[in-house]
Amino acid sequence: MRSMRVHELSDDIGVLRMDEVALPPPGPGQLRLDLKACSVNFPDILMVQGKYQFKPELPFAPGMEGAGVVAETGEGVTMFKRGDRVMAGLRTGGFAQAANVSEAACHKIPGTLDFAEAAAYSAAYLTAYVALVCRGNLQPGETLLVHGATGGVGLAAVDIGKLLGATVIATSASSEKLKVVKSRGADHVLNLTGGFREQVKELTGGGGADVIYDPVGGDVFDESVRCIAWNGRLLIIGFAGGRIPSLPVNMPLIKGFSVIGVRAGEYGRRDPAAGRANIEAIMRLAADGKIRPHICARFPLERAVDALRMLQNREAIGKVVIEM
Repeated sequence: MRSMRVHELSDDIGVLRMDEVALPPPGPGQLRLDLKACSVNFPDILMVQGKYQFKPELPFAPGMEGAGVVAETGEGVTMFKRGDRVMAGLRTGGFAQAANVSEAACHKIPGTLDFAEAAAYSAAYLTAYVALVCRGNLQPGETLLVHGATGGVGLAAVDIGKLLGATVIATSASSEKLKVVKSRGADHVLNLTGGFREQVKELTGGGGADVIYDPVGGDVFDESVRCIAWNGRLLIIGFAGGRIPSLPVNMPLIKGFSVIGVRAGEYGRRDPAAGRANIEAIMRLAADGKIRPHICARFPLERAVDALRMLQNREAIGKVVIEM
């Protein structure tokens, strides 16, 4: 099979190259998936650069989540059969024509989603769900401020926030991209160029945002602590802006807000029952037709580097997908 793999870590993501790889038969409890699509995620870039907390052994193919058709099942597999349409959490290996995946990491694709949508769904929406429901305790009628709202995890938070009954304020540095976010249901969109604190305060009657969802960090985090409500929850999703911020602890003391880290995958690994419940919850939302991820671009496997660059250059709106 063909696979786009990393043989050396580099800041230049162009180091990926196409290899012919012999995939062994699936082991006990595994499925062999003929992959049809793989989502592109920011951690894929960090793994190529050796900057992610999980460091796979070289050589490896990026690709954290994919979707395809079951081609073969290993011993002990009970939930799937050949021909089933399946979406899977891979961690790595998705930039390939096939992959062996643990049965426990797979779910049947809801009939409402195609392969590309299924590949783009789990990581972003699980992150948003764990952040807003499990960690942020977002309530109907509260105000949710979503930074990085034009990215995959940001747009997922807009969708989940609206389903939970919140008033959603979405930010980005691109007014053009924010038109898509507005069309997805955001109540207010703000171009954060030049600052956003006063605009958030005005939209909230001076009270500030109850929950702030921040995958950006840096200056965005710094300004967020100036427009968060009393008893607010500032959710740390990541640092796509590059700088990991620090916080004078007198700020949460005086303003009575909480700073909460969100790692959706680790949440499920430490509490498997809760992890399964969270995944089932987002799968129901897809099955009921309440959510369809927004895919802005689809690339063939041989253009995987272009797909990564689109994400790296902040050109994407929602999700970018590689199709086999």
